Amino acid sequence: MNAADRQKFVLTVSCPEANGIVRAVSDFLFQRGATISDAAQHRDPVADRFFMRVEFEEVEATLPGSEKLNEDFREIAQRFDMQCSFFNLAVKPRVLMAVSKHGHCLNDILHRWSSGVLPADIVGVVSNHEELRGITEWYGIPYHYLPVTSDNKDTQEDAVLEIIRAERVDLLALARYMQILSPKMCEAMAGRAINIHHSFLPGFKGANPYRQAYLRGVKIIGATAHYVTTDLDEGPIIEQAVEKIDHNFDIDELVQIGRDAECAAFARAVKWHCEHRIIVNGNKTVVFK
Repeated sequence: MNAADRQKFVLTVSCPEANGIVRAVSDFLFQRGATISDAAQHRDPVADRFFMRVEFEEVEATLPGSEKLNEDFREIAQRFDMQCSFFNLAVKPRVLMAVSKHGHCLNDILHRWSSGVLPADIVGVVSNHEELRGITEWYGIPYHYLPVTSDNKDTQEDAVLEIIRAERVDLLALARYMQILSPKMCEAMAGRAINIHHSFLPGFKGANPYRQAYLRGVKIIGATAHYVTTDLDEGPIIEQAVEKIDHNFDIDELVQIGRDAECAAFARAVKWHCEHRIIVNGNKTVVFK
């Protein structure tokens, strides 16, 4: 079989620690004529759980689709009480972006996507403002203007969920979307919504966080990409980016450095999710880089 024509897959596994897991997975793939190209494992000794990500490809025989692989793997999954999934790497996750007025994270993701370095299909951008329609449509991506008021929050979220259903969205990427998602939305997109949040030491909430940081004379600023939960900005952390600063930096410089950190952390988190490198472990994540 020509190497360029080989199907490539990823298997992710989360289960209680037990002997024989790696061998069972390896034997399953060997029996189907697959070869492992990359494998990574992690054991959490506190939770006593085992995590694994395996990339493999067909060599000696044609592999079935991911649904059939999941079905055939069911006995092993049940034996080890696994939460597991197979993914065909030729099938790119479908991503819906959400943004308000700040466009730096959106611009960065759209550039990475158009350059071919983000393994995803961006199916649209939703926003409660019109400011970023131009750049979005320049990339040929549908822009959904869904304004939010105190009276239409539920209706607006229902419209977003309808887009998610219609476009078969795998990931909702909140690129500085300045709206708090309802419990209904959080539940619908559990493990499938990533937010980017400015994070400082100490943490500054409310308006003008960079001004607050400047006035406190912080020495480090950064950003945190995390999965969205009903606990505001408390979801499992995927990636963080930090930058050292000192008294020579003014507020405008802090804003720019902070935005660069937000772009970096957000882009890595979205990419790793699309590459099936992240497994949620309670209130934290295992990220196989």
